[in-house]
Amino acid sequence: MAKILLVNPSYQNSYGGSIGALVNPIFPVLSLASLAAVARKNDHQVEVLDLSWHAYHPRYIEERIKSMRPDVVGFSVLSPSMNQVKDMSFAVKKINPHILCIAGGPHVSALAEESIQESSLDAVVIGEGEETLREILSGKNLHGIDGLAIRNGEGAIFTPERKPILDINSLPIPAWDIFDLNMYARMTSRLYARRTPFITAEFSRGCIYKCDFCASKLTMGFGYRKKSPERCAEEVRVMKSLGVREFALADDIFTTDAKWAGAVCDELIKADTGVKWSCTNGIRVESAEEGLFRKMKEAGCYRVAFGFESGNDEVLKSFGKGGRASLAKGEEAVREARKAGLETLGFFMVGLSSDNKETIYETVEFARRLPLDLLKFGVTIAFPGTKMFRDYESQGMIKSYDWDNYHIYSGFRMFAHPELSYEDIQTCIRKAYRKAAFFNPGFLYRRLKNSILTGDFLSEIRFFFRFLRLSYSKTENHTEYPYRHLWEYKSKRKAS
Repeated sequence: MAKILLVNPSYQNSYGGSIGALVNPIFPVLSLASLAAVARKNDHQVEVLDLSWHAYHPRYIEERIKSMRPDVVGFSVLSPSMNQVKDMSFAVKKINPHILCIAGGPHVSALAEESIQESSLDAVVIGEGEETLREILSGKNLHGIDGLAIRNGEGAIFTPERKPILDINSLPIPAWDIFDLNMYARMTSRLYARRTPFITAEFSRGCIYKCDFCASKLTMGFGYRKKSPERCAEEVRVMKSLGVREFALADDIFTTDAKWAGAVCDELIKADTGVKWSCTNGIRVESAEEGLFRKMKEAGCYRVAFGFESGNDEVLKSFGKGGRASLAKGEEAVREARKAGLETLGFFMVGLSSDNKETIYETVEFARRLPLDLLKFGVTIAFPGTKMFRDYESQGMIKSYDWDNYHIYSGFRMFAHPELSYEDIQTCIRKAYRKAAFFNPGFLYRRLKNSILTGDFLSEIRFFFRFLRLSYSKTENHTEYPYRHLWEYKSKRKAS
């Protein structure tokens, strides 16, 4: 039996000090719950160290390493947490150089060899992690395990590619119970959930679309795999037994297969758990239709989110989302959802590859006229592994490789946009919120009405005044890395 510690880094770099603090996603980490379930199923001892709400310091992992004495430490890595993982990897090896240090996630899947070279990681998991982790914990020689990049001196050896798991029903139900759900209940933002304890879940994996800024294919691969409706309902029953009162569905394109999504809702209706849910990952607008929305509502869903991104059809086409996902379809989708009695949330991006001042103005006006209950604007980030990142890098347009700043609330000059200056993008973000939210009577009326109907009026007032105090983007980073001297000089990328 192996002992494994799974680590989720701090979110303070990404969310603290900006309006992102209002929606800091502090709740059990689905990817770690899934990995923990695999470890448990194979009789291994597993613990999770979630640092999401802490300011970063390696002492948290040092203390846990000394008390648990794990055989394996696994890190979950998004781009803005890569510097933390580098630092923590040296902290782990300082305590015990024999601990196997591994990492997984979109950043290290995209930059596997570089991630090994700039850290003390022994190996990087490329793509989905469940089957790879199972084989690692079994004691199998790393070189015989597919889907790995393994340290080899100052470089890395790559094993054969691991194919995505076709039958995701075969995976154990995520081990949400490994987290202290009541503790998270005190910290989960009301903008995420009306009822706590709250978790995230997945009923399907993958996406069949090719947006140039999206990094999801790095871990999920290209394609779409679905759990059976019966399995989905069983997961919700397990949530209920743990005291969960609400979940958010993390699926990229839940409504794309309307027949399957409807069958899932039928099973949830039959299960009658009383657990509420939302689709908060951005539904494709061309897949929206009132009949399915009504069924989702009956099954306990109360909010759906749409990834509108832009208010210009040509921009949508240019980054890979155009064609059927048009502005007209976006307007229709919101109408259909509202007729079904669902709240609507819209996601918009500023600084897409083909954006200019005029197209951003159109995006703001589009957001302003849509009857949304919630909306969110973010700076477009070219994440490693995406087509946008490759294009920007090949053209010498990347100005910073400081991963701490690779998040949608960033106020740092990281890219040279073809049409927009850094100042233009920051100005556009400020104007977007002012015009689409603060100076939009329809939006303010809907927020007020919903807050009264749901009993959230006082919370809404608090959010409003916090919003006024916070900046639109984060322009300072005070993270201290005690082991920086051991990893910073190894950086393979230099700003242009």
